[in-house]
Amino acid sequence: MQYEPVIGLEVHCQLLTESKIFCGCSTRFGNPSNTNVCPVCIGMPGTLPVLNRRAVEFALRAALALDCEIEPVSVFARKNYFYPDLPKGYQISMYDRPLAVRGHLDLEAGGRTRRIGITRIHMEEDAGKLLHEGFADSDRKSHVDYNRSGVPLIEIVSEPDLRTPEEAHAYYSALRAILVYIGVTDGNMEEGSLRCDANVSLRPAGQQAFGTKAELKNLNSFKFVQHALEHEIERQTDLLSRGEKVAQETRLYDPAEGRTYPMRSKEEAHDYRYFPEPDLLPLRVDRAWIEDVRRQLPELPAARRRRFAEKWGLKEQSAQVLTASRPLADYFEATATAAGDGQAAANWIETEILRKIKEDRIEVRDSADIPLAPERLGRLVKMVRDGAISGKIAKDVFETIYATGKDPDEVVREQGLAQVTDEGPIREAIEKVVAENASQHARYRSGKSALLGFFVGKVLQATGKKANPALVNRLLKERLDRP
Repeated sequence: MQYEPVIGLEVHCQLLTESKIFCGCSTRFGNPSNTNVCPVCIGMPGTLPVLNRRAVEFALRAALALDCEIEPVSVFARKNYFYPDLPKGYQISMYDRPLAVRGHLDLEAGGRTRRIGITRIHMEEDAGKLLHEGFADSDRKSHVDYNRSGVPLIEIVSEPDLRTPEEAHAYYSALRAILVYIGVTDGNMEEGSLRCDANVSLRPAGQQAFGTKAELKNLNSFKFVQHALEHEIERQTDLLSRGEKVAQETRLYDPAEGRTYPMRSKEEAHDYRYFPEPDLLPLRVDRAWIEDVRRQLPELPAARRRRFAEKWGLKEQSAQVLTASRPLADYFEATATAAGDGQAAANWIETEILRKIKEDRIEVRDSADIPLAPERLGRLVKMVRDGAISGKIAKDVFETIYATGKDPDEVVREQGLAQVTDEGPIREAIEKVVAENASQHARYRSGKSALLGFFVGKVLQATGKKANPALVNRLLKERLDRP
């Protein structure tokens, strides 16, 4: 029997606020353990939470970017469970009255669009973090770091619309790009800013009813999401093909072994004993605030890709690469404007700028983090297009202006690199090269036309690589075709 996977993702996104959701403690990552804490976020008796308005604004921004409907009234609830990293014994979250519902995210690939529904977006506080050290039983220790406790989160729950691990990878990647674009998170999965749980079940192909699902917890990379789902689909297929049942449970993925294993039986909502948070009033969001947040949204990646293709004539692959991050897209747009040639600017950024960023290990949070100003790169691109310098010389000029910040015109002038377009000196060089290579000329005349490249190289070398290559080709062909 053929089985169809049914997949939904729950993505937890830390919001990029300076302080926590219900207190004034810092959200800075990497500070010494238990230094970003206060009586509120470690759950001391008698403390009261105060909602961070900036966190609500960021949650609204994410909801609008995903075309969700904002609920005029949402309610925080207590989600009760006991674990060492949860100091209060409950998590303040939202349950039956979330902030936003009924959104979507469109996946674009190969000229085809797949719409993935968003069930809900709700706000909650993050838990602390357990730290484990030691391997032998005698020296194994665990600690709790509450710095993360109370960091604001949104949970974005998709509809079960995904059908393959590859689609789940693409959805998670596209979602991260949007959230980083709108400035609500840094998207750093290594630091836990973005975490994903995946729900997956199988059903016979053509059947409408869902099968029994397993939840895969704490997947912190695109690759792990895809690989964990691939393994889980294989596991469930094997069970069903042998007539066994799939247990509804929570499972963990071990990337070293490439498999999932049981963590606990799946909890139902009633297991958490949700009830409205008595210390927080219902959250009311008026239309004026929503529209103000909407006006501040930047152009989103999909819209920017389409515009880059229409305005600058970019190929699909270039548009994908250059809109992968907002700073890179901003840098491209400034470069293309200065160059007057979108695809040429894109080529230089994709090959040279991205190479330098990787070599120098530059973290690009803003277009200004790239050492070479886009206006200077655009000027260099324009000089090549206008024939002022050759493409080969431009590579050398690029290295100089990247390292020094000088204007490309200044470098070309100082080093005497301007391209020779005067036919006189080029014809002289051609005559000299032909005279010195009479045997090759004879072979060319006998039909070895591939030798044209040999003569072009010799003439460019004779002119210090300054001669205009197109002009050299034309004049050389005229000369070589004569006896």
